[in-house]
Amino acid sequence: MINIHSKTLQDLEFTTVLEHVAEYAISGLGKQSVLEIKPLSSKEELLEELNYTNEYLSSFDNENRVPNHGFDTITKELQLLGIENSFLEPFSFKKIASISKVSNELITFYKKFNEYYPSLDRNASSIEYTKDIIDHIEAVVDRFGDIKDRASDELYRLRKDIGTIKGKINQSFGAALNTYSSFDYLDDIRETVIENKRVLAVKAMYRKKVKGAILGGSKTGSIVYIEPEVTFQHTRALNNLEYEEKQEVEKILRQLTEIIRPYRSLLKQYQEFLINTDVIASKAKYAKDLNAILPDINSEKRYHLRDAYHPLLYTSNKEQGFNTYPQTIGLSPENRIIVISGPNAGGKSITLKTVGLLQLMLQSGLLIPVHERSTLCVFDRILSDIGDNQSIENHLSTYSYRLKQMNYFLRKCNNNTLFLIDEFGTGSDPELGGALAEAFLEEFYQREAFGIITTHYSNLKVLANELPYMQNANMMFDERSLEPMFKLALGQAGSSFTFEVAQKNGIPYSLINKAKKKIERGKIRFDKTIAKLQKERAKLEKTERSLKVNEQKKIAEKDKLETINQRVQKKLESYQELYDSNQRLIYLGQKVNQLAENYFDTNRKRELMTELFKLVQIENSKRQKQSVKQKRAQKNKEQQVKNEVKKKVDVIRQNKKAAKAKIKDIPKPKPILKLGDRVRLDDGRAIGTIDKLEKNKAIVNYGAFTTSVNVEKLTLVD
Repeated sequence: MINIHSKTLQDLEFTTVLEHVAEYAISGLGKQSVLEIKPLSSKEELLEELNYTNEYLSSFDNENRVPNHGFDTITKELQLLGIENSFLEPFSFKKIASISKVSNELITFYKKFNEYYPSLDRNASSIEYTKDIIDHIEAVVDRFGDIKDRASDELYRLRKDIGTIKGKINQSFGAALNTYSSFDYLDDIRETVIENKRVLAVKAMYRKKVKGAILGGSKTGSIVYIEPEVTFQHTRALNNLEYEEKQEVEKILRQLTEIIRPYRSLLKQYQEFLINTDVIASKAKYAKDLNAILPDINSEKRYHLRDAYHPLLYTSNKEQGFNTYPQTIGLSPENRIIVISGPNAGGKSITLKTVGLLQLMLQSGLLIPVHERSTLCVFDRILSDIGDNQSIENHLSTYSYRLKQMNYFLRKCNNNTLFLIDEFGTGSDPELGGALAEAFLEEFYQREAFGIITTHYSNLKVLANELPYMQNANMMFDERSLEPMFKLALGQAGSSFTFEVAQKNGIPYSLINKAKKKIERGKIRFDKTIAKLQKERAKLEKTERSLKVNEQKKIAEKDKLETINQRVQKKLESYQELYDSNQRLIYLGQKVNQLAENYFDTNRKRELMTELFKLVQIENSKRQKQSVKQKRAQKNKEQQVKNEVKKKVDVIRQNKKAAKAKIKDIPKPKPILKLGDRVRLDDGRAIGTIDKLEKNKAIVNYGAFTTSVNVEKLTLVD
């Protein structure tokens, strides 16, 4: 476990996060365990915890959801099982049986779906699965928490006798009630119950005539409550039986307790297993509400948070409907320390707290709200000195306290430490405090520690610019509206915009100008230079985005031109081959024509045949000799190419036919006819002219005659 100062946990509000997680726990022990969570330093143990939470979170989005893990605490029962000669009550056995059932169900579930939950299955498989505890308890205790009649032969006999004697009591009391009622010895209410016994409500004047035990009387003394003598005898027998039953039940409970006592360590394991499951489930539910994930965890000390949200701020803004701005920041062996500057209320402290809190959460087995491409590492120590300018406690802080904190940092800081300091160097004279802060920062740098600080001191900004493994950063500020943009920009220091913010808040310009004259001009120029550089940076970022867009367009155009060039090149090659083939054929034709003219003039057949033979030999020498098999293979190949081309042509023709058929199937919209249009009937050839239109009728003139036709039957002739 990491040794983290309680002040760091308080500064980063880690306890508040645990309180939010604890709200999702369903058991008191689960809530208590969540609040006791501490960061871990062992990477193996940490990864195991993170995998538990991540696997449980995945169960919310698949069909194989983890079963319910609700249970009643058995801490007192475990204590009693550890005391010799003690015995448990039936309700305690019900809780033990319940916790055994839930544990068995989870163990079986993880084993069945170990492909989905390998880490949770490994954790559960270390616990023994047994139904013996449940079987022993269910043989004695029923589902209502009562001892079963068949728990022992003696108990069965006693309860049977008790039932018989109760029947006799009711029978004898009923007989006495009827008898004395007929004698009119009883009051109107006839009977009542005293000390769980049915008694007769006898009129006081007749009390001596009713045999039995007097158990009391009314306040007025007019009624005496008497238990009939016969009933009284049966009641004494019942009391004896009930006493024997109680003794037998206690004997059974002692026996059952002795049977369960050897399972005490297993039951303790069951309870710890279910408490741990409750903690994991709470973490997973909290992660779901935060849209948190398990990022990549590396061993190279590379720390890159991308689109990271402060969990408490995200939750608060979500409830109020406000927007939360994510931050992106990174640390590495080549960039160990970041110095953040910029105006107040620009988000420097929130960025610092976001980094620290997310690291604490991750090293405590909690998933964090970051982009999936984030990568983090594990630190042995996390040190923080974060003041809140809006808290009363901050006004009580002194420079001495901050020096003590720095002394503590110097004793603990090493190359495996993450330190976070807000408003570094404040609390004393700016010049002296800045110089001392610079010395501290150089010492942290020499020890190769990783850290982030926020400051307004120019000397710290200059130092970050000079040292190779340190980097400036600033919280961006809109110089026009003078509103914070809540965006971190790495690589450049930020202006405090002191005078600009003062002017925006209504401070007179004359007073601001007077203040400017009181400080060194160099400092103003330095601050102005930083502000100017921030403006230039904003312009450069805009230009960079524009250049990237243009570059992508050019790459797309280049790819397009290369494709066209390849096609043109292929066509040129094919044209060249065609040209060469045609030239050869022309040459052969000219040669044959020349031989024909010579033969026509000389009529020498031998000379003609000799020249033709030479011509054929010359042409065959250019050809590569092939066997019959090769020729057949080449012919087959050519035929195969032809068939493939034919198939493609057939497909194209079929597609064209199908397209034409679809076009034909689409009904053409009926044109709006008007006077003078040339038309014809849908099923006719004669063409006429529309002379008149009336509603849906048209008078069509065919020259020799006119006729009235429905407009829908006419087709416009183009």
